[in-house]
Amino acid sequence: METLLSVRNLVKRFPIKGGILSREIASVKAVSDVSFDIRKGETLGLVGESGCGKSTLGRCILRLIEPTGGQVLFKGQDITKLGAGEMRRLRRNMQIIFQDPYASLNPRMTVEDILGEPLDIHSICESKDARKKRILELLDLCGLRREAISRYPHEFSGGQRQRICIARALAVEPEFIVCDEPVSALDVSIQAQIVNLMQDLQKELQLTYLFIAHDLKVVEHISTRVAVMYLGKVVETAAAEELYSDPKHPYTRALLSAIPLPDPTYQKERIILKGDVPSPINPPLGCYFHPRCPIAKENCRVDAPQLRECGAPPHSHPVSCHYAK
Repeated sequence: METLLSVRNLVKRFPIKGGILSREIASVKAVSDVSFDIRKGETLGLVGESGCGKSTLGRCILRLIEPTGGQVLFKGQDITKLGAGEMRRLRRNMQIIFQDPYASLNPRMTVEDILGEPLDIHSICESKDARKKRILELLDLCGLRREAISRYPHEFSGGQRQRICIARALAVEPEFIVCDEPVSALDVSIQAQIVNLMQDLQKELQLTYLFIAHDLKVVEHISTRVAVMYLGKVVETAAAEELYSDPKHPYTRALLSAIPLPDPTYQKERIILKGDVPSPINPPLGCYFHPRCPIAKENCRVDAPQLRECGAPPHSHPVSCHYAK
């Protein structure tokens, strides 16, 4: 399968300034040397605890935040080296759906204005009639009534607002969409509707997703492959079914053990991690996970593990752990 997007050694640090001259005194290491590929037509799920760098990584890929280092290759082209004009043209192919549908829509704009804005920016429609026809097509595509075209965001429920956000992302006919926790602000019953809509749209429009979430059951349902992040690093990547049935990294095992089961009579071992997530301003030496790891040994404190293939072929996958098997 063709690789659509490749991330190579991506780094993002946010400077912390202090003193009279506002010099940089430290930095938040939000993303540290992350690499992965996303193949055309698949969904890569990105999971991890809050604050581990998932959303920052998604924004760096689209250059909504400028990365500190590394490469982002879209169809083989390094977009980190593109100028503003070239990047603006490329944005037709790369879009984002934000987490909060309440905050990501302008309350002073009607749905027609919201969906028409990307069409105007990229000069997609040649006439007002073509513009309106395209907006109505987007409403139909995302399960919204056509009367919604003249209404404002405050007149819709959370699920309907997220449908408007999805329609806005689709307006310019992108190939790749970063879905930044698109269902976490919604009721559980509405979450299922939005996830099913996104899957239907993916099949119909041949879309590729980076799906960022902390709900592991949602990620399992929608993802082709899953990458697990901890403190700015990817620690394990595998096919969704493989990762959920046979996790290798101790952090992944702890995350999966926290998933509630529908059958209350079935008991499974719960892995409780000790301590808190270390600060990204001053991460631990060696393996970032070693202060909380149940299988850490002395060398974990000084030697940072690299991603390596674990497990027996053809079910092996990359894991960043000295003792994963």
